[in-house]
Amino acid sequence: MRVALAHYLALFGFLLSVSTRAQPTAPAAPRPAHNPAWLEQLLQESGVLRRHQVGVCVADVATGQQLFGHQESQYFTPASTMKLFSLYAGLQLLPDSLPSLHYVQRPDTLLFWGTGDPTLLHGDVPSRRAFTFLQTYPGQLVYAPVPTAPVYGPGWSWDDYNYYFQPERGPLPIYGHTVRFYGRAGQPLPKVLPRFFRPLTQPAPAGMPNPAQDRVRRQEQENRFWAFPAASNWVDETPFRTSPALLLQLLQDTLRRPLTLAPLRLRPQDSVRTLRGLPVDSLYRRMLRVSDNFLAEQLLLMGASTLSNDSLSTARTIRVMQARYLRDLPDAAVWVDGSGLSRLNLVTPRALVALLLKLHQRVPEPRLLSLLAAGGGQGTLRRVYRDARGPWLWGKTGTLTNNHNLVGYLRTKSGRLLAFSFLNNNHVVPTGEVRKEMERILVQIRDRM
Repeated sequence: MRVALAHYLALFGFLLSVSTRAQPTAPAAPRPAHNPAWLEQLLQESGVLRRHQVGVCVADVATGQQLFGHQESQYFTPASTMKLFSLYAGLQLLPDSLPSLHYVQRPDTLLFWGTGDPTLLHGDVPSRRAFTFLQTYPGQLVYAPVPTAPVYGPGWSWDDYNYYFQPERGPLPIYGHTVRFYGRAGQPLPKVLPRFFRPLTQPAPAGMPNPAQDRVRRQEQENRFWAFPAASNWVDETPFRTSPALLLQLLQDTLRRPLTLAPLRLRPQDSVRTLRGLPVDSLYRRMLRVSDNFLAEQLLLMGASTLSNDSLSTARTIRVMQARYLRDLPDAAVWVDGSGLSRLNLVTPRALVALLLKLHQRVPEPRLLSLLAAGGGQGTLRRVYRDARGPWLWGKTGTLTNNHNLVGYLRTKSGRLLAFSFLNNNHVVPTGEVRKEMERILVQIRDRM
């Protein structure tokens, strides 16, 4: 009897342990092993930082252990540091080269549509792969628009439509969806590229209001551009209004051959193919180093093109990433766009550090650091975080009015690589003052941790 009872108890204990192991558990936020008093004191005693919301998280990359946290579980507006989420989406969803076009070959006809690839005749990361493919195809060209995310993301500022940092999103961008202007002192009209927009550019009428001191002003709902006189040479870049009809005109103008616009209707016998373009790192590097919003937005659309052949949805890419690859973040991100232009995005400092750790596991360290801006080296950090011995900090900045953030990696004097997030929201002093205080504290972290 006692033996039987012992067997029953052992069996019950085994089943209980198996049942317990099988239950899903929510990922726990890493807790600091210790909070260095000197670092907390630096933050608390800063006359600049104590007047606004500050969140800091620091972890050891080698062990994943959190070393310091200050409001690390609070949600902040991340601004362009959201591009690190876009990078992670690209790494998970895209192959080694960008998908440039989807197409179907039929007798004497090529039916093609966009994947969101932004590099077609782009001014900074130009690719001619799709251009050459379309230009040399022997049959008729038929372009099919596909359902795509709205041209502007949720929560974007409507009155930024005129500025280079907010081009419209689209399935098959051309020229980066911007017009480039090259003005000369004393000349009434600048040089205009692409040339298609020259007839649409005129000198600004005398007395036309220009409170923002713009070089070029576009009519809000149409592609008419006003150029203001200047006493010195200048360069400007202004987004144009997009549409399938305009894309067809621009393609015909540059390819020098006719195209037809038609709905996308696939037949059972159609074989959908993908034309490959530039290596992905050429886009990642430009997007992260100079914080290119347009490339980040299009990156999420390209991710969507790998999930569906006939539609491009930013929201779908975000849902898939959160469900498949980001469930173990300590705090779920409120993620609505690819660039961070929207103030609807919300992330905690410790979630950003957890993302940095995932990126470091996913990408070899030399490649990962080469994609980011480097202190005293290149990109948005080229004038700050300098050291005569070479770069010691690599990261992604995020700046909106009254918000300035920095997320990345730093190498300590002892040789450790640390992942950190340093978020500043709702400051009212000039951004330069916040940046200087951040640098003072991050130098202390480099020297003392």
